[in-house]
Amino acid sequence: MKNSIIIGLKESDCKQISEKLNILLANYSVFYQNTRGAHWNIKGDQFFTLHPKFEELYDNLVLKIDEIAERILTLGATPNHNYSDYLKLSNIGESKEVSDATKCVENILGSFKIIIDLQRELLDITEKAGDEGTNSQMSDYITEQEKEVWMYNSYLGK
Repeated sequence: MKNSIIIGLKESDCKQISEKLNILLANYSVFYQNTRGAHWNIKGDQFFTLHPKFEELYDNLVLKIDEIAERILTLGATPNHNYSDYLKLSNIGESKEVSDATKCVENILGSFKIIIDLQRELLDITEKAGDEGTNSQMSDYITEQEKEVWMYNSYLGK
């Protein structure tokens, strides 16, 4: 029996949500790699502040990557796993600036904006489909990330 039938969702809704989740997965994956690059390459007087903060962030991102992929599987679809696919789907580009503290934090904030916007779109789609599982997941992510945005903006003095 198909997952959609067992969890009480329409197959067409599961397909639409999974496609959007694969876009989110791509964005998270590029965000993750950019954050790893910042963690590895950060330089200057903010090294001891940002190096562990970036590690904390990418550890959190990799957990969400796994949760999103598992949600796609739960909905009966296949999560993308190739970086070539991620780069085609992602609105977050590869970061070339990974050593300047201000640029790294600005890149992180830009990535959060894209991620949060996608998650808000998923909130609308999943609410209409009655997909409480994905909706709750996105809501939890947004709540957590809004606080992160505040903290990174505070770091920049904004």
